[in-house]
Amino acid sequence: MEKLQVIPTIKDGVLYGLKNIPSLLGMVVLYVLTIWIPYLNVGTTIGVQKAVIKMGRGEVINPLDIFKAENRKNLGDYFLLYGLMTMGISTAMLFMFIPGIVVSIAWSFAFYFFLEKGLAPTKCLKVSWKSTEGEKWTIFWITLLATLVFSLVAGILFGMSGIKYIGWLFAILGVAVYLVMFAALLAIEGVMYKHFSEKADEIFADKACCCKAPEAPEAPAAPAPEAPEAPAE
Repeated sequence: MEKLQVIPTIKDGVLYGLKNIPSLLGMVVLYVLTIWIPYLNVGTTIGVQKAVIKMGRGEVINPLDIFKAENRKNLGDYFLLYGLMTMGISTAMLFMFIPGIVVSIAWSFAFYFFLEKGLAPTKCLKVSWKSTEGEKWTIFWITLLATLVFSLVAGILFGMSGIKYIGWLFAILGVAVYLVMFAALLAIEGVMYKHFSEKADEIFADKACCCKAPEAPEAPAAPAPEAPEAPAE
């Protein structure tokens, strides 16, 4: 399978992010308004993470999806995964920071494997680590490059906001660039997860640790009708 490409990934992320800006704004507003509600806020957080997966596949998200009851299923495993990641990354950070950064990149897609494929917490970490092997630097550079470019453009625009009479126009454009950056970075993460999800399917296809989502069992076939018996002579 081809490795992750920097420019195509950023290009797709920007494209998918642009068409989701209105939906994202609605989702952020709903999330902020309900973040204070216990238990519900866990489901809305998971809903936002699921939206990243959809954006990475080029879909247009629905802001109301963060309130789906299914988002709050398997919360025990969700918090277990969160705890394992926190402890692992924190421990790695004790070794002069660099190992912690490497681990955080390697495990950065574990939540998405959990939410989409329903894997056990430890298996999510294993699959995320294995699928990102040899491409951790690419993940780092994609995120850094996209952030720097958007921040530079926005900074230039805000720097020009002091121009007399038309400064307000540059300020509005700067805000718009930050909105695009927010949407694009989420979509870029989704695009990268799509790549590693497909890569993981290939890596684990013939192993017991297969990471494909379980398929629904087929309905048993209806028995064929028996032929009528011939009348006795």
